[in-house]
Amino acid sequence: MECKQKTNVKNCNCTYPGCPRHGICCECLVYHRSMNELPACLFPDSVEKTWDRSVDKFLQVCGRRR
Repeated sequence: MECKQKTNVKNCNCTYPGCPRHGICCECLVYHRSMNELPACLFPDSVEKTWDRSVDKFLQVCGRRR
C-alpha cells in the first residue's frame, strides 16, 4: 500500500516540532503504541498541544463523551 503522506499531513494535528512521522500515520501509531501512548489525531487540539499522549489523558478527556 502506498503512503498517502501528502493527504494525511493536511489532517495531522501534531504540533511537535520536527516530528519525523508527521503525516505518516502507520509509523506514528507504531511509535506511540511502543510508548504506551496514543497519536495526536485522537485528541482534541486543545489537549494535543499539551503533548500528553497518555492513555490516561485520553480517557480523562475523551472517555466521558459516551
